[in-house]
Order: sequence, then C-alpha cells, then structure tokens
Amino acid sequence: MMQVTQIMKDGERTVLELPDGNRLELLSPSAEDAYCVLRGTIPSYGGVPLHSHADAESFYVLSGEAEALVQTAGSLDWQRLRPGDFIHIPAGAKHAWRNLSSDPVSALITCTEKLGRALREMAQITGENGMQFPSPAAFQRLVEISERYGYWFGNREENAAVGIEL
Repeated sequence: MMQVTQIMKDGERTVLELPDGNRLELLSPSAEDAYCVLRGTIPSYGGVPLHSHADAESFYVLSGEAEALVQTAGSLDWQRLRPGDFIHIPAGAKHAWRNLSSDPVSALITCTEKLGRALREMAQITGENGMQFPSPAAFQRLVEISERYGYWFGNREENAAVGIEL
C-alpha cells in the first residue's frame, strides 16, 4: 500500500476550544495511529487544573512563559518554562499549568494516538457548545469520555492545595 503525504492546512484542523480560553489545535492527521501532535495555547492569566491521564505527553514551549506543576519524587512542584524549554510528562503523573503573565503561552504538544482520540472526541462536544459552558448532557458526555480514556481530574480542594483556584 502506497503511503501519501498529508498536509494539515491552517484553518482546516480540529480545534478543542475550552470555556476557560484554553485551546488545543490538533496538527496531526486523524488517521495517524502512532502519535498525535497539537498546538496548545493558554491565555494570559489562564491555566489548566490538576489532572493526570494514562498516556504520556511532551511539551515544547514556542512562546510566552508558563509554570508547569510537575510530580517529583515526593511532591508536586511548580517549574517555570520559557520558549525553547521541553518537558515530558510520564503516563499517570499528576500535572497542571498556569500562565502568570499578560501574554498567551503557546506550546507544541506530542502525545499518544489514544490521548489524541480522547481530545478529538472532546472537541466534538465543545464544538457543539462553542465557548459556552457545556449543557448538563454535554458535560456528562465529557465525563464519560474522560473515564473511558483514563483521565483523572483534581477536585477543588486538591487544586487549591497547589495554588489553583477553580
């Protein structure tokens, strides 16, 4: 079977728009079965709450400055990341992000195809709702997708303990 080159044109890609202003743009083709590449953006003074998932992911910071909450030997610690910095989050590791600046943060993200599939499913739901908080039925679908793909989300108290207010 002949392999053909695929080009993902700007404006024609799947985008996961979240109510908090975070944005994930899937850069790799949906047919890719080995990996997924995304461009993630965190708006000024935004963040991503404490979470983990069954698959590893890696980030290369393109622009802006962010802090990543990373799991170390015995605790969770905030680490500042600048353009050119790279971070790898192992499968199952708790992590979070925050942008304490007035400029957005942009990063190139690579993850497993499985995690990419979960994000595509979530993008379908958020695409139906736009930037509005999802309806109870849509929110339940997001919870079901998260559970199916092995996502864990920290609750309000767990996030507050690491300096994230929900």
